[in-house]
Amino acid sequence: MDTSMKTDFNYKTLNLKDDYEGKVTATIIAAKANTGKRKAILYIHGFIDYFFHPHVAKQFDENGFDFFALDLRKYGHSLMNHQRACYCKTLDEYFEEIDLTIKEIIATGSESVILLGHSTGGLTASLYANYGAEKKYVSGVILNSPFFEMNLPSSTRSVLKVLANTIPLFNPYAKVNDAVPETYGKSLHKDHKGEWEYNLDWKPLKGFPAYYAWFKAVMTGHKKLQTDSHITVPVLVMHSSKSLPKKWKKEDFGTSDIVLNVDHIKEVGVKLGTQVTLLEVKDGMHDLFLSKDYARNSAFDGMFKWLRTTANKSK
Repeated sequence: MDTSMKTDFNYKTLNLKDDYEGKVTATIIAAKANTGKRKAILYIHGFIDYFFHPHVAKQFDENGFDFFALDLRKYGHSLMNHQRACYCKTLDEYFEEIDLTIKEIIATGSESVILLGHSTGGLTASLYANYGAEKKYVSGVILNSPFFEMNLPSSTRSVLKVLANTIPLFNPYAKVNDAVPETYGKSLHKDHKGEWEYNLDWKPLKGFPAYYAWFKAVMTGHKKLQTDSHITVPVLVMHSSKSLPKKWKKEDFGTSDIVLNVDHIKEVGVKLGTQVTLLEVKDGMHDLFLSKDYARNSAFDGMFKWLRTTANKSK
């Protein structure tokens, strides 16, 4: 673990309602630099992920925002021995910890909260901005390569939908291994081709299994956003300039979104609400904030420009 994750943040465990696997917790991660007098950012990570991005928190502090992150139930600091990593039956299971975290942030003195979601966290954040109990405190939404559609041919998606709606009825824990390409993890981790240090028990190179129940939850979320999204606050949808080409070269892994189809992100993103801005990041990786330095700096520059000119006009 990056030592700054130990020294620069406070951690608080949220004891949540028991679920179908037993005891459940989530973890609020708060930057020690927070003042309680500024707008706050709430970071929501993606699938097979957790918060290990101190450089992101630093950027927000330097630009005048308090910073918080959530390790959702069954992820990162919140993963317990009796739980299946990343498992859920519906994405609104995560609303409980988001509700509680927003209440805690507002209680510290922050006037409002901007949701910052990466990948599946972007899907969850978008759903929360539509349906969450505390959405009245949400003044903006920033989406870092949000997961709005399965990166599969339409025929394969149709088959997966049938399987996801059927198999959990007979076996709720039926799963698919290798749901995320190992090449993505290797493109990030410092022990391979990347520059980032993180806990491989919480974010394995080969990932965790993807359960059919999780596929059902995600695809249900996709449909809601694709057909009935009405986010009323400003939304920034950030995405790479390209997905991994069919005829790829080795260098494409460090300059492309090798997980999602950026055309899906743009197509669904513009339908999220009435105040949507799309931001293309040249040579961005799937997690834009873990891209090569010039690409992530471009992502930060574009995001903070949007925050100054658009999001600051709301709430």
